[in-house]
Amino acid sequence: MKNEVSENFISDYDKEIKEIADYTVNFSNFSDLSRQTAYHVLLDSIACGILALKNESCKNLLGPVFEGSNIDGGARVFGTNYTLDPIRAAWNTGCIIRWLDFNDTWLAQEWGHPSDNLGAILPITDFLSLNRVSKGQDPIKVSELLEHTIKAHEIQGVLALDNSFNKVGLDHVLLVRVASSALSSYLLGGDYDDVCNTVSHAWVDGSSLRTYRHAPNTGSRKSWAAGDATSRAVHLAWLTTRGEGGYRGALSAKTWGFSDVSFKSKPIKRSQEYGTYVMENILFKISFPAEFHAQTAVEAGISLHEKYGDKLDKISSIEVETQEPAVRIISKTGPLHNYADRDHCLQYMIAIALIYGEVEAKHYQDKIASNPMIDSLREKMIISENPKFSRDYLDPSKRSIANSITLAFDDGSKSEKITVEYPVGHRNRRDEGIPLLLNKFEAAIKSYYPSNQSDDILNSFLDMENLSNMSVNEMMDKLVIK
Repeated sequence: MKNEVSENFISDYDKEIKEIADYTVNFSNFSDLSRQTAYHVLLDSIACGILALKNESCKNLLGPVFEGSNIDGGARVFGTNYTLDPIRAAWNTGCIIRWLDFNDTWLAQEWGHPSDNLGAILPITDFLSLNRVSKGQDPIKVSELLEHTIKAHEIQGVLALDNSFNKVGLDHVLLVRVASSALSSYLLGGDYDDVCNTVSHAWVDGSSLRTYRHAPNTGSRKSWAAGDATSRAVHLAWLTTRGEGGYRGALSAKTWGFSDVSFKSKPIKRSQEYGTYVMENILFKISFPAEFHAQTAVEAGISLHEKYGDKLDKISSIEVETQEPAVRIISKTGPLHNYADRDHCLQYMIAIALIYGEVEAKHYQDKIASNPMIDSLREKMIISENPKFSRDYLDPSKRSIANSITLAFDDGSKSEKITVEYPVGHRNRRDEGIPLLLNKFEAAIKSYYPSNQSDDILNSFLDMENLSNMSVNEMMDKLVIK
């Protein structure tokens, strides 16, 4: 039998790695819409982090490692008094932005939350700005931070358009690590080759499994997975700035590359160039913390609560039409064991909307989950895929996330069918959504900071031009707890 011998030659970097690096280093054609939307992403992400800091299980995972302490000149974590090395600060920042499942979303063949990348971008830009100021150099402006955010959104989102990692059991935080590694390398002074090196390591790392997002194993790891991904990205960038080489065939190497090992030997595909598309079309979670495939179902449920909230005990069945991804990832029967289980259950979220006429983070806690009416309504739900909803979900001209709900009653009557195609955070509803997003930011700030500090934050942050001209370290000065 003839032994197979691997050819040991150095090829060029994989095409996708090179194009990520080229975009990261060279792209500068930012649209006005992308800049404006990035500003709203920043405010929204800060609001999400502030709201998460009220959650003890989140706060328990923050701060220095073990018995460590704050360090001089480190990166700050907004809403806290932590000053940490950028790797640990990325963990902290990524955790709080993502914890409540309330930050922005991208839905395509793959889904995810591109503002997770701020977990890396915010600490690095703060750290670098403080370092530059100490040397008498100019710090990084928030306007530059917004450009880096646009790029991270674009890398993660465009890769998600044509590649479904979830269908092979891999978690979307892989794309957070890829995007954050590219921007982290660039911010730390990396050139094109350095970014290629760093991104190759992000692919070599592979991906965590989606185990923790699905029954029967749903757990709180989904709330800190983004912090883990961004801190790893910063660490990889740190390694390559010290001369650690990359792996040119990280994606395509036969037998040992990402595609053969983790992606059923399929290549990573991409149907469009990197630009500003993702930021311009990002989805905001504005009204309630609910997994995005259920956002329109919650809106429909709240509409039905307003008319039928006093007849819930007379419901015989609840007919729910939804898109294929919702059926696959958040339709659950049987017991729900924890917060993470509930906020990824379509039936639970609809039941909460019908009963309370709203959905807030508190509704996933054990106290409210013990309400017997919730499981009673869940058991009456009939979930089915509407093929049109699934087609429109993937249609690039629509990208709807539709749900319909109809209530049937014991006397044989039915409610009207309530269909919501686009959630309030969709680009099609920006005029309606942005004032609500600003309200979300204002309410979060006022509920957390002392009045003099909250007034200063709101006066400074609710003016885009003012905030854009501010340095990142000045912005963070206003957000930390002194």
